[in-house]
Amino acid sequence: MTQFTDFGLAQPVLRALEEAGYQTPTPIQTQALPPAMAGRDLCGIAQTGTGKTAAFALPILHRLALSDRRAPRRGCRVLVLSPTRELANQIADSFADYGRHLPFTSTVVFGGVTIGRQERALAPGVDILVATPGRLIDLVDRRALTLEGVEILVLDEADQMLDLGFIHALKRIVRMLPAKRQSLFFSATMPKNIAGLAEQYLSDPVQVAVTPVATTAERVEQQVMFVHTGAKQALLGHILRDPKIDRVLVFTRTKHGADRVVRGLDKVGIVGAAIHGNKSQPQRERALAAFRDGSCRVLVATDIAARGIDVEGVSHVVNFDLPNVPESYVHRIGRTARAGADGLAISFCNDEEKAYLRDIERLTRQKVPVAGFPEGFTPPTRQEAAEIAASEERRPERPQQRGGGRPGQQRQGQQRQGQQPGAQGRPGGGRPAGEPGRQGRPPQGRPQQGRREDPRQDRAARPHAERPHGARPQAAAPRHDGRPAAGQARRGNRPQGGGEGRAIGWLERAPRS
Repeated sequence: MTQFTDFGLAQPVLRALEEAGYQTPTPIQTQALPPAMAGRDLCGIAQTGTGKTAAFALPILHRLALSDRRAPRRGCRVLVLSPTRELANQIADSFADYGRHLPFTSTVVFGGVTIGRQERALAPGVDILVATPGRLIDLVDRRALTLEGVEILVLDEADQMLDLGFIHALKRIVRMLPAKRQSLFFSATMPKNIAGLAEQYLSDPVQVAVTPVATTAERVEQQVMFVHTGAKQALLGHILRDPKIDRVLVFTRTKHGADRVVRGLDKVGIVGAAIHGNKSQPQRERALAAFRDGSCRVLVATDIAARGIDVEGVSHVVNFDLPNVPESYVHRIGRTARAGADGLAISFCNDEEKAYLRDIERLTRQKVPVAGFPEGFTPPTRQEAAEIAASEERRPERPQQRGGGRPGQQRQGQQRQGQQPGAQGRPGGGRPAGEPGRQGRPPQGRPQQGRREDPRQDRAARPHAERPHGARPQAAAPRHDGRPAAGQARRGNRPQGGGEGRAIGWLERAPRS
């Protein structure tokens, strides 16, 4: 089958694809659509960029088009679980794009936004619910949601879901679902724990697999530059002065490292923005919008946050820090050379990161070519570089609030550096999230790393008044002698923000129908 018309999809779905000019399915879609449309359980192994979203969205919309059943009150007919908020939003957008001619209802729920609005959206029932596991369980515990009417379960990025510690949440959620249902699992890899999960929750599944994770993007040119830690910032600034570099995605291992890179670029007159777990949803939306519209050509991100980034025209990826997980390298460089374009991935490697480089080369089964410093760049000496690195480490990380924050958000540990103006909602004028690529293909997968949805964070992120029964109480009151209660002083010295993926101040995207 080489055309979408060959699969027998419902006319409203084909009409939406035709209007957008999408005709040719990707390999994962070609393999997954027939069994999924026939109601079979499915286990699909495919990495980012292969079109997984449409592989499950199209058959689900086809099924909804053929049925006039109504969603139960405070329930849903289709449940899609996502490990990150960015991916959840993009999946919801994809359903809206492909189902624009269908009268279904949908909403997306995740932590960090007012749970009352989500409860009201779910009250009449929805056909499609896209959710992160933490907030889903919160809604069930508050009796705002029942899963008894679920007909189709989709687990997207199953390996990432387990890596983020959602195994116990998943087991609890599955126990609440009807035994008679269709289940669709998608994962970039198939480790033993994923295989065990699939065996436990899928019934006689069809297995499809394309593009192993060790395969890097064919059109991405790769380079590695060996450089001392303290010289990385100067090298990045020198490289980014090249006017031919249009749009650059820079990766760091930590949130504070991302903020330091943005501050360093600002000192040399280069506009950049950071996106990571300490940024609120409005900040992230503004940064992505500015990156898409070109007013900010440098976006600095952590691996977790990067799962939510899919921007056309990224000409360069710079690994300011090499990842300690080799699979992350493959996902990082896959952000460039999309939709048939060429791209360059440059990695900075210090002495401590050489082991990471060996792991990457072992995974990808190829050597990363070593490149010399660009013309005109004179690196600092080893001693100077060490002094620069040490001074950066000693610099206190003080939150700075810039524009638009609500009182009290600084206490949540949010960093306001590198924030860029931009539109709210669907940023920029680029292709809608989840849309197919340029050659008439539906979405070549969405980057699916994003802000970590920690199983514990939803309750921690909400105001105390909204915490469900049994949530952690507030800190103990001071003792009568004026000293803090046991353990209170230590907690008070700790930032209130939390790690990568703390749910803070996220906007709730309005449901589209």
